[in-house]
Amino acid sequence: MTLRRLILWRHGETDYNAAGRMQGQLDSKLTEVGWKQAKFAAPALARFTPDLVIASDLRRATDTATVLTEAFELPLRLDKRLRETHLGEWQGLTGADVDERHPGGRERWRLDATWAPPGGESRLEVAERAYEVVADLLNGEERVETVLFVAHGGLILALTAKLLRLPIGLWPSLGGISNCHWVDLTRQDGTWRLRAYNAGIIG
Repeated sequence: MTLRRLILWRHGETDYNAAGRMQGQLDSKLTEVGWKQAKFAAPALARFTPDLVIASDLRRATDTATVLTEAFELPLRLDKRLRETHLGEWQGLTGADVDERHPGGRERWRLDATWAPPGGESRLEVAERAYEVVADLLNGEERVETVLFVAHGGLILALTAKLLRLPIGLWPSLGGISNCHWVDLTRQDGTWRLRAYNAGIIG
């Protein structure tokens, strides 16, 4: 078996999400709502019957992943390459704080995948390190067909754009990923295809 399906699942709501703060690689924690989101979504994710779950080592992703893996007895691996975008000087700030200190910066960051916040990473850099995890699965001897990543909104967007080989100028056309929503990608003849984007359970 070789990797043919990849599910990219965003973590549940965190205390920083609830407060409107930019997390980046700060190690925020799930709120009570976030835990409930993960428990509600887990059965739907289990129906993909993943051979392996790989999560970012940041607590919000790891905790979300364990809700699924413990309930359905799935193997879990942690990988720091799936961490969220490092936001440099913006980490921990609200959007209003960033706008005051770096006018126009958030809009430029949203529209230009090659641009990074001061001291942080660009979306291109994030996509490259995340793709290393996919490449390891494709080139390794591990027998996996469906793998589920538990990661972060910015990383999921960047990795999806790279796997679909979107021109860099079109990366901003992909919208955000809601808490505990996912992307569904399949691979055939060496080409990745998008089956669902920002999918989730309504309830």
